[in-house]
Amino acid sequence: MPAAISTELTNHCNLNCPECSSGSGIMGRKRGFMDIGLFRDILAEMKPYLCNINLYFQGEPMLHPLFFSFLESARGIRTTVSTNGHYLTAENSDYLAGSGLGRLIVSVDGMDQAAYASYRKNGELDRVIAGVNNVVAARKKLNSSMTIEIQFLVNRYNEHQIGQVRQFAKERGIRLRLKSMQVINEESIQGWMPEIEKFRRYEKGDGKYIIKSTLPDNCRRIWFNPVVTWDGKVLPCCFDKNADHVMGDLKKTSFRAIWHGAEFDKFRHRILNNRSGIDMCRNCTEGLKGVKT
Repeated sequence: MPAAISTELTNHCNLNCPECSSGSGIMGRKRGFMDIGLFRDILAEMKPYLCNINLYFQGEPMLHPLFFSFLESARGIRTTVSTNGHYLTAENSDYLAGSGLGRLIVSVDGMDQAAYASYRKNGELDRVIAGVNNVVAARKKLNSSMTIEIQFLVNRYNEHQIGQVRQFAKERGIRLRLKSMQVINEESIQGWMPEIEKFRRYEKGDGKYIIKSTLPDNCRRIWFNPVVTWDGKVLPCCFDKNADHVMGDLKKTSFRAIWHGAEFDKFRHRILNNRSGIDMCRNCTEGLKGVKT
């Protein structure tokens, strides 16, 4: 059984980020919210094995009407939430800091509204900054051990602000993760890629852009960190954003049966024999390991 799992509370989102399958509107699967009964069933079966649980996949998890009930149900397991930061009110921040949450990731992809909104369409940077300040204050007030991490997707419109976001994080005593940007539309790659080479995820080869990847026939994710969509579908990893590779349905069978089942075994064999033949693997950061930039 895996030691970690990601659960999609919802694939709805309040933003329209152009290179996100949820925000861009290209996601082909149905939208909805996870039933908390399903989540509790997952925990009942898997809690003895889990070291980590992520309460996010596609969408904004804090949109779920029962978001804090999910968080309470997961208490006792190291839990991570990733949010776009628009719902970090003072009240919500106090609850997060006192909930036992292990790590809170907040997306802050610019230090002014123009740079931020170039990617976070319909987003309000001032609201996000206020939210970050709220959780920092709540952590201090409640003497919480919760890790707060800023995630900054480096692109052409914000790379000049890396120094500013470093200072922003340092002043607040929080972590900063600078990430290269995944692009789902090949025609958009050149428009997004930064000038700083180490943050360019793609390179041009044979007339088209490809990910800078060693793409070995192996992948650690399929062995320890599956995903459950809001409606109970089990996916092999977090790069299957449109649920093209469904390993099983938790509304019909147990997780153990799916994890050890024929469909998962068949997929693992594909990874070990021809990983480059799987579409989602060709745009996966796991293959970036070992690539020199």
